[in-house]
Amino acid sequence: MFQMPSDTNVSPLNPLPPVVWLLVAPIALVEAVLNLGARGIIGGPQAIGWRLMAERDYGFQPEIFAWMMQNHIFPAYEMGRFISYGFVHANFTHALFVCVFILAMGKMVASVFHAWAVLVVYFGAGILGALAYGLLAPGPMPLIGGYPSVYGLIGAFTFVLWVRLKVGGDSGARAFSLIGFLLGVQLVFGVLFGGGSEWIAEVAGFISGFGLSFVVSPGGWQHLLNRLRNR
Repeated sequence: MFQMPSDTNVSPLNPLPPVVWLLVAPIALVEAVLNLGARGIIGGPQAIGWRLMAERDYGFQPEIFAWMMQNHIFPAYEMGRFISYGFVHANFTHALFVCVFILAMGKMVASVFHAWAVLVVYFGAGILGALAYGLLAPGPMPLIGGYPSVYGLIGAFTFVLWVRLKVGGDSGARAFSLIGFLLGVQLVFGVLFGGGSEWIAEVAGFISGFGLSFVVSPGGWQHLLNRLRNR
């Protein structure tokens, strides 16, 4: 398991790997611009509509994806939505929680994985999450926000816990308690307040992150087993 630092005076932000800041910074920057524009602080009156424009121009649009599949035409700009949607959020709170999860999960995953592997898991989960959303949730509602990629990091973290438990002779089932809790909370909120089909992308993101970890973990599966045994 991950160890807490013994020096309680050390800032929790200092040890964060650069790759984690690399993921958080553009999300925070985009949200800052959209939020300030909505408040009329920058951009003038037209800035109030920047968020809706960003959702339209950079969100993942299932209808556009369906058109591309039907016509076998894949313009580069439209394909870019598989990545760009993760940097646009519905509001400040949406972006804040995504950033908090990236800081927490990213630090844990980056403590075991190489920086490039963290990027592969994060963006790979986002791309595959959007693909699942486009295939299973066709309709007018765009997919925005970094949660599918965050669930990919949760999948990678689950993978690390699962390997640790397997090394210790456990069944490994306890490693999935975090994703089980999150999905349970999501189900309750969906029943009480209603919800869309974003959960499809998030579950696909988790599965993708877990699966990709078999490939991108340090030296592959066997090397990670050896590394965890020696800790």
